[in-house]
Amino acid sequence: MAKTQLGARVDDEIVELAKARAKEMGLPIGDYLARLVLDDVSGLRARGLAAARGFLDEHQGVFDDAEDAARRGGPGAHAA
Repeated sequence: MAKTQLGARVDDEIVELAKARAKEMGLPIGDYLARLVLDDVSGLRARGLAAARGFLDEHQGVFDDAEDAARRGGPGAHAA
């Protein structure tokens, strides 16, 4: 895929900004980029866990009912 001149210029500006930030932090560019990726992954993980907790909190009654039914062996019980 061919890059447009504008796309190449924007890419160059991003690279230069990353190099400057890495230098400010006293890190090699590779370490700086790795930190960015890890921070992003950490943020995604935190958002995923928060969403999971929210889902469980919102539906806790359904899980409790299913657990009670399984203990009683009544409707809603699943074979183990």
